[in-house]
Amino acid sequence: MQKVRFIAGGILTLAIAGCLVVGGHSLSQKAAKPSNTISTTTTSTANTTATSFNKQQYSLTDPTSIWVIANKTHPLNPKTYAPNLVVPTIPMRSNITGDERQVGKVMAGPLETMVNAAAAQGIHLNLQSGYRSYSFQVSLYNTYVRQQGQAAADTQSARPGYSEHQTGLAADLGGTTSPACNVAQCFDQTIEGKWLAANAYKYGFIIRYPADKEGVTGYEYEPWHVRYVGVDLATEMHKQGIETLEEFFGVSGGKVYK
Repeated sequence: MQKVRFIAGGILTLAIAGCLVVGGHSLSQKAAKPSNTISTTTTSTANTTATSFNKQQYSLTDPTSIWVIANKTHPLNPKTYAPNLVVPTIPMRSNITGDERQVGKVMAGPLETMVNAAAAQGIHLNLQSGYRSYSFQVSLYNTYVRQQGQAAADTQSARPGYSEHQTGLAADLGGTTSPACNVAQCFDQTIEGKWLAANAYKYGFIIRYPADKEGVTGYEYEPWHVRYVGVDLATEMHKQGIETLEEFFGVSGGKVYK
């Protein structure tokens, strides 16, 4: 969701995009109940005849689930949810502080594995922003509204309680070759961005906000924003050529909050 530019000493001058926010709930990979209660749409592009993939393995609504979907029509429940957090042992931007140094415990290991695998190939990724608490998101979203108005803010920033960053399952990643493109759409032209786009699924991650999918996800293209969903789902989406969680599961999304 919201992209943040960082300057020495703290957060930030704003640019574009959309990301997201204290507690101790477990981020266990809970199995779904017989049916998910999330609302669905008939516009899914999933290939239902070519796969026997179990789409009900995990819940789409439980915030502790690795498949939870948070978008403008599906807030987290509760909106103040907070996961178990750890500080991953990976490189980070020099002035990162506080919550954003952390990620959900369930994602930390896969994130470390992916970053280390990239480094072994000469690709050096770093953490630009991880977890954002509900209170952090309140402050950040309100800043966008004051500067740009609510309509513009809603195209670039998640409202509190609707953010992927609050789940602990999302991270903004950058690289060392073109720092000016970190947390910017030109990241997809860097060697780090290209490696991430080609390899993230192998480690259980997807690029959550793909190009030309704003009408589906509700947010502009963010080649730096990865979301952990587990290797099985990430691989299945890659195999089927489906880029978004909304399309894969047939779940409503879009630009308008409900």
